[in-house]
Amino acid sequence: MAGHSKWKSIKHFKAATDKKRGAMFTKLIREITVAAKQGGGDPDGNPRLRTAIENAKAQSMPKENIERGVLKGTGELEGVDYVDVTYEAYGPGGVALMVQALTDNPTRTVAEVRAKLARFNGNLGATNSVAFMFDRKGQILLPALGLDEDSAMERALEAGAEDFAKEDDIFVVTTAPADLHAVKSALEAVGLKSSEAELSWIPKSTVRVEGKNAESLVKLLEALEELDDVQKVDANFDMDVSAMAQA
Repeated sequence: MAGHSKWKSIKHFKAATDKKRGAMFTKLIREITVAAKQGGGDPDGNPRLRTAIENAKAQSMPKENIERGVLKGTGELEGVDYVDVTYEAYGPGGVALMVQALTDNPTRTVAEVRAKLARFNGNLGATNSVAFMFDRKGQILLPALGLDEDSAMERALEAGAEDFAKEDDIFVVTTAPADLHAVKSALEAVGLKSSEAELSWIPKSTVRVEGKNAESLVKLLEALEELDDVQKVDANFDMDVSAMAQA
C-alpha cells in the first residue's frame, strides 16, 4: 500500500499539515454539508456524514461549526450548493492521480486544477483514464508508536479489516467501503484509536519516483491540496518519505 498513506507521512515530516486552520475547517465543513445533503443529517444512518464529523472533531472543530454544516446540508440553514467532482490526472514520473473536489463552480475548479498540473509537469486525463488503477476502500490510520505490530494486526483482522500494513510510523488498516465504521468502532473498543479514517482511492500497484520527479510530485500534491475546492488527492506513487520531506 502506498500513495495516499505515503503522502500523509510526507506531510507529517514536512509539517505541511500546519496550514491555516481556517482553510482546513473550510474543507471539513464542505464535506459535512455535502454528506448531510446526500444522506440526511443523522450520522448514525449516514456513514459519510459520520466520518466527516469524526474527522472534524479530530481537528478540534467547534461543535457549533459542525452543527451549522449539517443544517446547511439538510436545508435548515441557507448554504452554498456544492457538488462532488473527481478529476483523473497524471503527475511527474507517470504517477496517476485521483483529485477529489467539492465545488460550487466546476468550470472554475477544473481550470485551477489544470493550471497546477501544467506548472508541475502533469496533465489532466479523460474520464476512466486513471480510475481503473485504483480500488475504492476504507482506510484507517493508527499511530504505530507504542503498539505491537502483530497484536495490532490481529485485532484489525478480527475486526473485519481486509489488509494491514506498516508504513513508517503508522499502521494502515484497509477495509471494504461499507465496513469502515464497523472496523473503526471495533478497533476503538479494544483501545486502538485512529488518527484518521476515510474512504480513499487505493492504488492496485505503485510507481517508484525519485530525484527531480519526486520533488516535482510533492510540490504538485501540495499545490493541488492548497486549492480551496480540492478535498484530497490520492496517487499511486512510492518514494523515500524522509528524503522527500527534507527536499
